Amino acid sequence: MTSRAVDGRRAAVLGSPIAHSLSPVLHRAAYEALGLTGWSYDSFEVDEAALPGFLDRLGPEWAGLSLTMPLKRAVIALADEVSETAAAVGAVNTLVLTEDGRRIGDNTDIPGMVAALREHGIEQVDSAAVLGAGATASSALAALARVCTGEVVAYVRSAARAAEMRQWGERLDVEVRTADWADAAEALRAPLVIATTPADTTDALAAAVPERPATLFDVLYDPWPTELAARWSMFGGAVVSGLDLLVHQAVLQVERMTGRAPAPVEAMRRAGEHALAAR
Repeated sequence: MTSRAVDGRRAAVLGSPIAHSLSPVLHRAAYEALGLTGWSYDSFEVDEAALPGFLDRLGPEWAGLSLTMPLKRAVIALADEVSETAAAVGAVNTLVLTEDGRRIGDNTDIPGMVAALREHGIEQVDSAAVLGAGATASSALAALARVCTGEVVAYVRSAARAAEMRQWGERLDVEVRTADWADAAEALRAPLVIATTPADTTDALAAAVPERPATLFDVLYDPWPTELAARWSMFGGAVVSGLDLLVHQAVLQVERMTGRAPAPVEAMRRAGEHALAAR
């Protein structure tokens, strides 16, 4: 399912908008560290309507694609095969292009979340809270299926979103209870909090951080730190950042696309940190 590690191969990230993406920085750093001098990684502004034509024009030099919004669901119908992980959440963020012309869809966000948590010493928790109910929240539930042994409480803004999260829980075999966003401050007392909402939403909760917080996984990385993450750290809590997630999911993409493992985690992280500091 992976492409041969040979020179002269191409990869890219697709999405709309795409200018903010750190994927080129991370993947290029990996290629340099791995000595893949003939490999290139670019970014292309591609929306759902343009995706089929873009894929059809790709030549045999293409090894793979990273997919961001709004393409993670749209690409599923265009793949020849989709991994169980990607199918579980209905989202593909990685398309491996094999040398026999097949398109293999995968999702590295979920194992990337698990790897980021484990890097920070989180192997297992007995309960967790999720802030938000979008696509990233469903990936968070899939990750929690691997690390949480008990109840997950999802804090959402509408009855429709609450129903969606409960459905995802049933599909992923995760015990999900939903609560109103008005009570989101209660989430901050959980052993693990995964924040998947925009900064201006979660930052409003910063004042409610308890004196002895446990672990916060804030999926944002720019701007960083968020107010919530900064206050969490100030009170001595452990913080897993969106950059941690971005690096670990990119590590898996590099390994799948190039056939080379392990990918250089630290070189990719340093490249990401330098790029963010320069913004």
